[in-house]
This record gives sequence, structure tokens and C-alpha cells, in this order.
Amino acid sequence: MTGVDIEGFWLFLERSARETTGLEQRSRWLEYRLGRIPRPHIVDFQVHLDAARRPIDTYAMWGAANQIMDGLCSGDAFWYFQPWLIGQGRHRYQHAAGNPDNLADVPAVRALAGRRTGEWANAEWPSWEDLAYIAGRVYDQITGQEDSIDEELAAPGHHRPYGPARHGLELRQPRGDPTAPPTTGSSIPSPAIPQSLISRPPRSPDGYKQT
Repeated sequence: MTGVDIEGFWLFLERSARETTGLEQRSRWLEYRLGRIPRPHIVDFQVHLDAARRPIDTYAMWGAANQIMDGLCSGDAFWYFQPWLIGQGRHRYQHAAGNPDNLADVPAVRALAGRRTGEWANAEWPSWEDLAYIAGRVYDQITGQEDSIDEELAAPGHHRPYGPARHGLELRQPRGDPTAPPTTGSSIPSPAIPQSLISRPPRSPDGYKQT
């Protein structure tokens, strides 16, 4: 592969899953592969990754992630959750981006259902912080300069996010009743929780129920 358009971006991610085991190995695989393409295409990879964040950087998705993590999804945890979801592959990512409740169809999420977070292995946590840094790390190795990719990203006017913006309608839990459904509001003491996240049977990305 000589370039990284959007198709190439997803191909990189999905091949890293097929050809390795675990997120640490996937990071090393991506670092190796990105180190062997031209520098402008390393920048392209980061641009595509940043762009993939925005559709899932919403209050609704934060609430869904918080439901999965049993109330432990802080702002930082949500920021690391986003690249994890992107790393699940294009179809699962798009399926969940269309409706956060569809996270219930992601096999890695269903594997956590019904288990306390204290029972999860480290590798099971829905978090892939390192994915956000791989392209920059490779670029630094090539140029010998720290944070050198930032200048290349800024040149065409690309705004690189460094934390969750959480687009969309803010949600909050009603005061005095933490078990009540979330309502709209101007502040968000804790993430809103979609009611049906893990309670329904899984569906495939094309919408058909699995049997």
C-alpha cells in the first residue's frame, strides 16, 4: 500500500486485528507498517483517525460507554474508549455511531455483559489510548523531532482534538433519584445511560438479528 485514503485507513486497522492478538500487538503492527509508508500518508492516517472520533464524541455515546463501564467512564476514559471503538472495525464502528445502543452488538461488549468491572482482565477494558499516538510516534522517529507531526497537521488547517468535546444534547440524571431515566439539562454530573444498551439480543451490522 502506498497511500492512506479512508479505505486504506480502515484496511490498516482491520488487518492489524486479523494478523495480531491484543491491542499491544496491534499497536506494534501499526507502528511497523506506518513506518514503511511516505510521511504524508502517516499524516493522512492521523487525519482519518481524528475525523472518525467526531461522530462518536457525543453525550449519547459517553452515556453508553458509561453504562458498559458500570459508571466508571470519566472524560479521560471516554477519550480512550473512542479509539477502541474505532479499532473494532469499520462496520461495527459505523453501526454504533448510528445509534450508541448498537454497542450491544459489538462482540467485545457482549463479552463483558453481566460481569463486574473488577472481573475484567486488563486486555478486556474498552480502551485503546495508544492508537491516538502511533502515527505521531512513527513520525517523530522518522524526523528525529518531537511532536513533529503536529506542524504537518496544522499546515492544511487540520484541528487535532486533544480531549472529548461531547457534541450533541447534554443529559443529566434527575436530582434525588439516581435510578431515574436521564433528562435534558445544562450540566452533566454523570453520563446519561441508555436504557436498552445490553438488554436486547445482538444484531449484525446490517440490522438483522443473529440467531
